[in-house]
Formats: sequence, structure tokens, C-alpha cells
Amino acid sequence: MNNIILELRDIKKSFKQGSQKLEVLRGVNLEIMQGEIVALIGPSGSGKSTMLQIAGLLETPTSGRILLNNQDCSKQSDNIRTMLRREYLGFVYQYHNLLPDFSALENVVLPQLIAGKKKSQAEDRAKWLLGKLKLDNRLTHRPAELSGGEQQRVAIARALANTPKLLLADEPTGNLDPRTADLVFDALLNIIKETGLAALVATHNMELAKAMDKQVTLQNGKIVEMGISGLIGSKTFY
Repeated sequence: MNNIILELRDIKKSFKQGSQKLEVLRGVNLEIMQGEIVALIGPSGSGKSTMLQIAGLLETPTSGRILLNNQDCSKQSDNIRTMLRREYLGFVYQYHNLLPDFSALENVVLPQLIAGKKKSQAEDRAKWLLGKLKLDNRLTHRPAELSGGEQQRVAIARALANTPKLLLADEPTGNLDPRTADLVFDALLNIIKETGLAALVATHNMELAKAMDKQVTLQNGKIVEMGISGLIGSKTFY
């Protein structure tokens, strides 16, 4: 039986705007199993990014529990949350945020060195990941010398560099043209499936979402629909 990698239990998140309280998440419940790729869909302003930030231990919920690999992370200190992120999580954002003065290879090696891996081991893994993403011939190129799709594939390799158990991706192809987005997304799904990690991917594109194992719809701060790939209606949120 697969292990539960991420569990969100009755997650609520609110912010104060002057005298008003803005409720962004109103009781989110979700389980993601090892090896499962879950699409998070919903209209703009529904709370997708906030949910990802909480799942990634970058924000604390107002109430509720976050279990990562069966470990309760809800009330851990900042230092422990940083350690847990380094050990269990990988992040991919809409904008690649690569270090401009470093090559593709170096961008994937650096997070491994920070985590304490030997340089030779870090380089071997970086080359393997970039090869899987069809960037073998771009290892020494800096971000400015790469196309948008290539930059995002380097960002994916960087997110996977330290062998996380869970990948969190926020509109990872949202800044790319449709053809390039399809290529990057295919590369992302293939390497997730090959490495067997879990993934939660926020996207507006239902065609991409249907390629994942499960789709969850977030609306008005709650998950209102869950479906297995191919079994829910086709619609695109903007």
C-alpha cells in the first residue's frame, strides 16, 4: 500500500485587511500518496497559491494540521520547517528564478552542495536529471543563453536535485507558449513518474490537468470537486 506523503486536515487561512477578515482557505482536506500526481485547479483568487505555500511549509495556517511523510509540521519552529523543506520538498514556480551568473549544471549542483552532498556526486545527479530533461547539450549554458522552455526544465531539475518526496509546482508552464508548455509539461510528468515521487501541480489548463492521476478543484477556499483523470468534465479556468 502506498504511503501518504502529504495530508492537509481542515486547513484554514485568513488575513486581516484593515478591520475586515479575509478568509482564503475555509477547511481544506487533501491526501497525496507516494507516486501520485495531483492537479490543483480553480479560478484566480480561489486560494491555490496560498494552499501550495502552506503545503510547502512557507506559510502557517490559521488552523488545521499539515502532515508531511506522517510527521506533523503544523507548529514546528522555523528552523525545523526549513530542514523539512530541504529534506522532503521540491518547488517549481511559474518563473524559473535561476541564478543568472551560473550555468545550467551549476544551478542544479548548488542546492545539493548546500545540503551537504559532495561535488562529484552533485554533478553526477545534476547531469542525470538534465539528461532526462533532454538538456545534455546545454549544461554549460547560462540562463540568458537558454530558451524559456529550457530555463523551466533546468528549474525542474533543480527542484528534484535533492531527491524530494513531494514536488509542489505553481503554474509551472503558465509563462510559456502552448507548444513549449506541452513539451515542458510532458518532461515534468515523465520524470515525476520515473522517480516515483508525489506531486501537487496548480494549473489553469484542464488538458494538462487530465494527464495527471487526480484533479482537485479549489473554489471559494474549499475543495469542491475531486476526480480521477478522464472522469471529470473538460473546462478551463481563467
